[in-house]
Amino acid sequence: MAGSDTDGESPARRGGAARRPGTPGGRGSEAAAGRPEPLSTAEEPAEGAALPAWMRLYFYGMHGITLDVLVSSARRFARSPDLRMLGFSSPYGCLLHALTHFALEKVYLQKRRCPSALVFDFLLYPSAHVGLQTLAGQALLLSLGGGLGGTGALDLALQYLLALYHSQVFLERFLRLRYRQQQQQQRLDASPAPPGSRAPAAAGGRRRRPRGPRGTEGTPSRGLPDLLRFLFFGMHGFLDEIFFTFFFNVLGQGDGATSGHTSLWSFLMYGSCSFVVEKLYFYLHYSRGWSTWQRVPIYVIFIYVWELSWGLGLRTCGACSWDYSHYPLNFMGLITLMYLPGWIFLSVYQDLLSNVLWRVQYLPTN
Repeated sequence: MAGSDTDGESPARRGGAARRPGTPGGRGSEAAAGRPEPLSTAEEPAEGAALPAWMRLYFYGMHGITLDVLVSSARRFARSPDLRMLGFSSPYGCLLHALTHFALEKVYLQKRRCPSALVFDFLLYPSAHVGLQTLAGQALLLSLGGGLGGTGALDLALQYLLALYHSQVFLERFLRLRYRQQQQQQRLDASPAPPGSRAPAAAGGRRRRPRGPRGTEGTPSRGLPDLLRFLFFGMHGFLDEIFFTFFFNVLGQGDGATSGHTSLWSFLMYGSCSFVVEKLYFYLHYSRGWSTWQRVPIYVIFIYVWELSWGLGLRTCGACSWDYSHYPLNFMGLITLMYLPGWIFLSVYQDLLSNVLWRVQYLPTN
């Protein structure tokens, strides 16, 4: 029958051609139109979890050493003004700071359960901070062979101020850091090829340069802001010098060494030097494709020039805290080839640090 023929006519006969899902005018296209398009890489919500425990311990230990250096330098300068601005700490203190601040982080995270934020900020958390830091200080004295020391009112007041700093400034911002896993970072940094572009060269073709962070002049397009990277490198400079001078003193004095020393000027020296070396790393590795052992000589030359320049400037005003005149292979007592292995090690280690910092993000407050 005519009616049945019309009703039973196949889609191909009725429409001239079968409409494929997703083609204009088909049901697939209607569904696609009602479904939002996937977000682009730039529009995707920020991913990443809290910093791993090992990384938080690393940061806490380094930050604790920085506070030790600042406090000891201020006390020393108050007793006898010295433009070298020497400060002191030790690997033992670094370990205790890492553990105590990791525990205090757990206390801080209970703030939401406290009915009064004011009571928590100015009473509960400072009490836990002062008590734990006092116990850690006494434990450090006992581990070094000394007796239990008294805690004066000035020390308690200082610990209370540091507790306010930790809860209101440091932890408030530090816990906003997020860490991207390597797979997430590679997915975000992979840019899709434009339509019609040629496929990458096959094996045996021209050597590819390493894929790295996208951005101008080889710098990372994501990660910590430059100011936070500078602060990190400055604090890491304190960590490097405290550990180096401590073990150097142990080798020279035996069991008599209990601490290492550094200078407040080292914060600016290491912070600025490492900041520039990181830029060199991103440029030479990702833009030029240089290997590690091609980059290291450039790093070391820059480090020696930087140390010599700072040494000359600080020596003119009596603020230089080092003198290598008694070492062989020194120049003006400000640089020495005796430390060349150490600078090579730190240069390679910084490349690893830069790769880690590239995956760390700071989420600012809205």
